Amino acid sequence: MPADPSVDDLTPPEAARWAARAGLPLADDRHSEVAATAQHIHTVVAILRELDFGDTQPAFGYRAGEERRDAAV
Repeated sequence: MPADPSVDDLTPPEAARWAARAGLPLADDRHSEVAATAQHIHTVVAILRELDFGDTQPAFGYRAGEERRDAAV
């Protein structure tokens, strides 16, 4: 078994095994739900990784309530 199998291929038993390794044992009826949720999260993160943020400032550059004067309108 590979050290880090793809989440896309995550089966319910693998989800249970990963959860147990993380100290979060799952009830038998939760394995499928956790595997499906992990696959969904992986899909969303993969989409975010494809986005081009270009010149977007990092979060620490944002000041709530302050309008940037050099922002394009």
